[in-house]
Amino acid sequence: MRWNLPADKVPEAWFNVVPHLPAPLQPPLHPATREPVGPDDLAPLFPMALIGQEVSTEPWVDIPGAVLDVLRMWRPTPLVRARRLEEVLGTPARIYFKDESVSPAGSHKPNTAVPQAFYNKAEGITRLTTETGAGQWGSALSFATSLFGLECKVYMVRASYDQKPYRRVMMEVWGGSVEPSPIDDPDHPGSLGAAISDAVRDAVTREDTHYSLGSVLNHVLLHQTVIGLEAKEQLEAAGEDHVDLVVGSCGGGSNFGGIALPFVAEPDVDLLAVEPSSCPTLTEGRFDYDFGDTAGMTPLLPMYTLGHDFVPPPIHAGGLRYHGDAPIICNLVQHGRVRAAAYPQGKVFDAAVQFARTQGTIPAPETAHAIRAVIDAALEAKEVGAERVILFSFSGHGLLDLGAYDDYLHGRMIEV
Repeated sequence: MRWNLPADKVPEAWFNVVPHLPAPLQPPLHPATREPVGPDDLAPLFPMALIGQEVSTEPWVDIPGAVLDVLRMWRPTPLVRARRLEEVLGTPARIYFKDESVSPAGSHKPNTAVPQAFYNKAEGITRLTTETGAGQWGSALSFATSLFGLECKVYMVRASYDQKPYRRVMMEVWGGSVEPSPIDDPDHPGSLGAAISDAVRDAVTREDTHYSLGSVLNHVLLHQTVIGLEAKEQLEAAGEDHVDLVVGSCGGGSNFGGIALPFVAEPDVDLLAVEPSSCPTLTEGRFDYDFGDTAGMTPLLPMYTLGHDFVPPPIHAGGLRYHGDAPIICNLVQHGRVRAAAYPQGKVFDAAVQFARTQGTIPAPETAHAIRAVIDAALEAKEVGAERVILFSFSGHGLLDLGAYDDYLHGRMIEV
């Protein structure tokens, strides 16, 4: 069963969680002075509209009409009840997922790529640089820049560049230029932190160029809240007046934030962020100020971190291989409003295949982390006989990740 909304039901404003946080956010610090950064410090990288959203405390931020016009190409996305999975598990839980895989890029990432391209175009910028892990963000930004007539240079983590060649092709179809990162060490598997360094270093050397980030920052999470806002309305249409658990995979925080932040103000809704055990930022990292990139070029952010020089193993969920996390998500974890869990790669793919063989859709490795946690929660509900309502973000399909499934199915996957 699925619940669809008409195109005119795309939210016309983003939900800003900042006024609802359990404690004020600590400010980002300048990498050289260690003093709080101001708009002028960020202007070489971002347009002023996004800088304004980064520090906004307004509860709602209007979505520009030109952005809505593009989002309506695929939004609102469907809400689907995973009945076949429920039946196989024998659980009394009701499992719903928000299907973000229907976007042109196949994931949730265009939700922020489109407004970022729009605001940069409006400020006269003609070129954007960015990093990408598994390639979903690079694909989304290449798509968005093609619509607004901008150039796009993508630095792709080398391990994913080698594992997922068709992600590169997708970016190139939309006009993006892709280079493996780190650019100065062809034998290094790369990390998101290193790719951010490459992209920032490129952007600051050209006046026609800004940097675009696909996760972590406040304005990115703000743009993604369309996911949870739509889901609320669709759940009501499905006859649900309450959600017990909201789950999302979490690398830098954009996907989890998109589905979960609109529920933060409802204290009886359990919020669960899921990460890989090989990159356990929220579950094992320390809370501290740290650089967002490997080279130490970005502002220092208050977040859970494994250290900006941490290089995670080259797991197939490349989008979750980040040493830090969004300050908003970290704030919520630190103060007990959000829980975090971590899973090894093998258990994640067990869940991914079970989902594919019941619901039909093949999930991205990142998405499969959420599915693993959802299955465990549904089985727990079965043990206690509880009719729990579970919502998760199906953040992307895995049709360009089939090499990962081939490794799993033929015993070549490394357990980390």
